[in-house]
Amino acid sequence: MVPIVGQSLAHSHVQPLPDGGVLLVGARCRWRNGAAESNAAIYDADGELRREGVLGDGIADVQTTPSGEIWVSYFDEGVYGNFGWGEANSPAPIGSPGLIRFRSDLDLAWRYPYDGEFGAISDCYALNVAGEDAWAYYYTDFPIVRIRAATIAGWSTEVRGAHALVVADDRVVLVGGYGEDRRRLVAGSIQGEAFSGDRPARLVMPNGRPVPRTATVLGRGSELHVVVGQSWLKLGFEDLATR
Repeated sequence: MVPIVGQSLAHSHVQPLPDGGVLLVGARCRWRNGAAESNAAIYDADGELRREGVLGDGIADVQTTPSGEIWVSYFDEGVYGNFGWGEANSPAPIGSPGLIRFRSDLDLAWRYPYDGEFGAISDCYALNVAGEDAWAYYYTDFPIVRIRAATIAGWSTEVRGAHALVVADDRVVLVGGYGEDRRRLVAGSIQGEAFSGDRPARLVMPNGRPVPRTATVLGRGSELHVVVGQSWLKLGFEDLATR
């Protein structure tokens, strides 16, 4: 455990850092009185604050790489502006690209392009960092994209509204959807320019009951993590692809 005393960040994302420290990021960040609130903090392995910074408002997810790089995805309010960002007397939202890579010192390293081949990000629905690669799936056209050393590859999909993705080489599972499809699983492969999905299945708890609406569901590499209350369930890619 890393004890952290006196921090005030709300709706926090927590990620490990290579030296045993932790990154703590608040999802919301106001611009007011001519300045931005700090919403990122790096603590060492003893819980001592080492650095603070600003990663922007409307953060959907944060995932670090083995080298300490920080991938941050943004939902629509972070892209288009809220809490003072994007107004006449304030800067454009930091998260306007929808997906950003920061260095371990919290300085910006790379932004997703607004005019890329696969369209701009209006709301990044799912992020998965596998090693040093980042994968994303986003509104409005819902492509699957992979960023490897700042080079973007992408595949179109017919799957709408998923909120998590799991990757294993050229195989992908998309998890979730709108309405009744909120716990849908669609496994498939990325071939040529498109994602080819198998017949949809459904994600359930080990006892067969539905996954609660309050559950946190996210993909990391080839694993899906489901957190329900104090229970943390981990499913490998083959567990998902065979359901």
